[in-house]
Amino acid sequence: MRVMIAEDSGLIREMLAELLGRHGFEVTGLAGSKDELLRLVEQQPPDAVVLDIRLPPGYSDEGLQAAEAIRASHPEVGLLVLSAYAETSHAVRLLGNDAGGVGYLVKDRVQDPARLVEAIRRVAAGEVVVDPEVVHRVMSKRRAVDPLDRLTESEQQVLALVAEGMSNAAVAERLNYSLKTVEKRVTAITRKLDLPHADTGGRSDVNVRVLAVLTYLRSANPG
Repeated sequence: MRVMIAEDSGLIREMLAELLGRHGFEVTGLAGSKDELLRLVEQQPPDAVVLDIRLPPGYSDEGLQAAEAIRASHPEVGLLVLSAYAETSHAVRLLGNDAGGVGYLVKDRVQDPARLVEAIRRVAAGEVVVDPEVVHRVMSKRRAVDPLDRLTESEQQVLALVAEGMSNAAVAERLNYSLKTVEKRVTAITRKLDLPHADTGGRSDVNVRVLAVLTYLRSANPG
């Protein structure tokens, strides 16, 4: 799998490149800024890009800007954005185009190679990955009007794991449910949150799951 890395720290870039190389990835480009990354992707689009949320020149949201530009020109490229802090607004923005193949992780996860490698493989496969810390912040923040109140406790548990990027099979294993039970819970979630089913409107199962995750995240970020 071909991967590019965008990180302003040369030391961290090299560490990531070395780590991913040891896990079988082909690192085809290293960038230190948004513009450099976009040039590399345009020249030879990879299967996935791992990028810091803050890049030169402004060190604000250049990583998100780069992710949005790559998604617009090369929608097949998986995008994994790394951030020093868990911000629900950033996760919502990243997922805002109702598409799979994106992920948002807190940088501390880089210290767990298995977690990082799994996240890259998932976004490259078109799945969605959201950091568990973001999910926890959503669950712990109560609001006057909360769409999650429509869900039962077990449905909220299922949605929380879906938001982390788990498949139905993985959710079933984590909660000790049958796969059929999880599928019923997911169907109930999409119905209660007024989301379209996968077989309506030409939407794929991945896109319906992204819509569910967006509803989940936006419940903590109503603006």
